[in-house]
Amino acid sequence: MIEIDYAAPRHAGIRALLGQSHALMRALFSPKDNHFLEIDDLCVPTIHFFGARVDGAYRACGALAVKDGYGEIKSFFTDPAARGMGLGQSVLEHIQSVAKDLQISELRLETGVGLDAAHRLYYKNGFRDCGPFGDYEASEYSVFMQKSLGI
Repeated sequence: MIEIDYAAPRHAGIRALLGQSHALMRALFSPKDNHFLEIDDLCVPTIHFFGARVDGAYRACGALAVKDGYGEIKSFFTDPAARGMGLGQSVLEHIQSVAKDLQISELRLETGVGLDAAHRLYYKNGFRDCGPFGDYEASEYSVFMQKSLGI
C-alpha cells in the first residue's frame, strides 16, 4: 500500500532519497545547471514536502514550492528500486491536489534534458513545455514545463 503525506526533509529516509537524487543530478549536470534545493532550503514555510511510503519505508518524494502566482514542483524523485510501482504518479497527483486546495492555478517545473521517464510522466499529466520562469535562465540542459490547474 502506498501512503503519501507530509514528510520532514531531514528524516533519514527522505535524506537518503534526496542524496540519491542529488548524486544523479551532479553526475548528469554541471553545478551551474543543477537547480536542486539543499535539505535546509526545503525546510521553509513556503515549501510543502511530501514522501511516499511503501511498507513504511520512504521510496519517493516531491515538493510544492509556493511562489508568487504559481507553484513549482521541486525535489521530485523515486528510488530506482521502486520505479514502476506508480509512486511518481501518486506523488504528482498529491502535489496537484494540495496545490488546488491552496488555490494555486498553475504548476511549473524545471527538469533536466535526458530525464525521459520524468518527461513522460509530466506530459502524461498535462504538462506542456514553456520557457524559463522565476530566476531560471535558458539552458541547453533544462526543460521547463507548466500546467494550468483550472482554478
